[in-house]
Amino acid sequence: MKLSVRIRGDWFAVPCKGSEKIFWFGEECLRRFYKAKNNVGHAKERVFEIRKAKGGAILDRDDLIKDVLDDNDFLTVVLESDMSSPVTGPAEIVYVEEKVHQPEYSKTVEYLSLDGNSLTTDDLVRIGKTEYLVKLTSEAEENVKKSRLLVEDILATKKVVYGITTGFGKFANVTIPDDQLVELQENLIRSHSAGVGPPLSPERTRMLLALRINVLAKGYSGISVETLNQLIAALNASCLPWVPEKGTVGASGDLAPLSHLALGMLGEGKMWSPKSGWADAKYVLESHQLSPIKLKPKEGLALINGTQMIASLGAEAVERADSIARQADVIAALTLEVMKGTTRAFDSNIQRVRPHKGQIKVARNLRSLLHSETHPSQIAESHRFCTRVQDAYTLRCCPQVHGIVNDTIEFVRGILTTEINSATDNPMVFAESGEVISGGNFHGEYPAKALDFLAIGVHELANMSERRIERLVNPALSELPAFLTPDGGVNSGFMIAHCTAAALVSENKVLCHPASVDSLTTSAGTEDHVSMGGFAARKALRVVEHVEQVLAIELLAACQAVEFLRPLKTTIPLEEVYKQVRQVVGPWKKDRYMSPDIDAATKLLQEERIWRVAKPLMDNYHSTQSIETRVFSPTASVSSKSNGPVSKRRKLSKH
Repeated sequence: MKLSVRIRGDWFAVPCKGSEKIFWFGEECLRRFYKAKNNVGHAKERVFEIRKAKGGAILDRDDLIKDVLDDNDFLTVVLESDMSSPVTGPAEIVYVEEKVHQPEYSKTVEYLSLDGNSLTTDDLVRIGKTEYLVKLTSEAEENVKKSRLLVEDILATKKVVYGITTGFGKFANVTIPDDQLVELQENLIRSHSAGVGPPLSPERTRMLLALRINVLAKGYSGISVETLNQLIAALNASCLPWVPEKGTVGASGDLAPLSHLALGMLGEGKMWSPKSGWADAKYVLESHQLSPIKLKPKEGLALINGTQMIASLGAEAVERADSIARQADVIAALTLEVMKGTTRAFDSNIQRVRPHKGQIKVARNLRSLLHSETHPSQIAESHRFCTRVQDAYTLRCCPQVHGIVNDTIEFVRGILTTEINSATDNPMVFAESGEVISGGNFHGEYPAKALDFLAIGVHELANMSERRIERLVNPALSELPAFLTPDGGVNSGFMIAHCTAAALVSENKVLCHPASVDSLTTSAGTEDHVSMGGFAARKALRVVEHVEQVLAIELLAACQAVEFLRPLKTTIPLEEVYKQVRQVVGPWKKDRYMSPDIDAATKLLQEERIWRVAKPLMDNYHSTQSIETRVFSPTASVSSKSNGPVSKRRKLSKH
């Protein structure tokens, strides 16, 4: 017999005679699983249960295999430390979803103080990754208390104020009786929890919850300190509600996703934690010694008005865009090197006469990576006397194209930094003046427009990269073997990897259509203009993900091209990049299953390992070489007034 078994997302074919017991089978599966993992952790794990993949039936470990299973059955082996995957696990608990190892979701002990004014996009991403727990500053706590006192005064004096003693939206003119004010807030949460689609990952839900806490900490929402502290406790325990990613139009903020976030805190719906996996929210809270929130007047509205879904996803998008933009310079440099391109286009004089900040920065990066007195390159020296005058635009114009991407990222980060530290509730509670004012700070147009711009900007990194991949695999352009394989015909090499890059770039071109140019009237005409910022954020993230994957393919192709130029070596920083890649992906001597290699290279970029090995050597160039290397070649232009060849050295500027 042969049985197919899944353990934590990995599948194994396990042969057996059928006369063995289920217990033996579980141990054999565990042995094979850890053999594939180089036997790391085998002694620590135990099989918890074995289930049929279809239907989830539990198998008795004392039964004989042949009595309960058929040849080619599919099974799931669950280990004692397993929990439901937060990515593949649905809201309702089943037993066929992928399992993940619990320690992957570790909890830090370092605290970040939130005051509503000083959070950065990088801070928020780190909170999502559980690098920080959070707490309020004493000043923020005082501000929250003051705004709540004003709400309590309004309730005591029975004033008619929108969202506190009235209904919402079209029902703003309906005054609510005192004994129904709490029900009003609870019904608001339940009725607005109308999102659809897969849930946000735990990392993104942590970001969403942390950002909502930061906005409430400003003290303009009228929430109580007690309720806010309950949100903080849930975040620090990673008790994370089920938040569908679709359903917001970004008008009165992200009402649907924020309502789902609040719903879990009420002990309703589903919730996930590293300890419990997916389960009913009230049980997850109880298992962490937490109590469901009991809403007070105004608090339901305080929890769901705002642009935190757009802004939190946008924070991840802009930080990942910044990361891949830095590494795109490194990858482009490696491609230029193996394509035997010239570095003259990166001369500081060229950048000085068109002094865009990003352009200067990228050219400076490229000079620190390519041939110089500090980092000489045998490959560059090998073609110094060729007749090539200039390179194709995807090589020559990297400072100009990558440069505007960098400037776009900085612009968007500025918009988002303001947004994540802004009060976006409605109505706003101003304790200092004793006023409650209805306004429009919940409208998502600012982050929506910025994230549409980010998608358009960062897409160009992949657009350039795909064309460089084409040059690498095309022998008419590269002077390298076709598709970078030493035995073409029998082997296809990078032929379809390039097709994958082309497919991703083409998809990005559709995703770059701005979401924020659309608007649909909602809420019976009250919300007659909306931002569609939720989709702007989601597709910006998808564009960034595609850019990472395309550049991963270029990185692999450029490293493969290096193989055909050996024994010549490139510069020290680019050799270190090559070594980093070869730690996870070997050279292609013949065709093999390529998707895992692309995934491994993508992970290198997402973890910034390429940048980390290159950056110190780039810094070394800038700190030690004060004279810019200007390599002379017969094709270099020389003034008729000159007494000799172009100088090889010129004093570097500080930029």
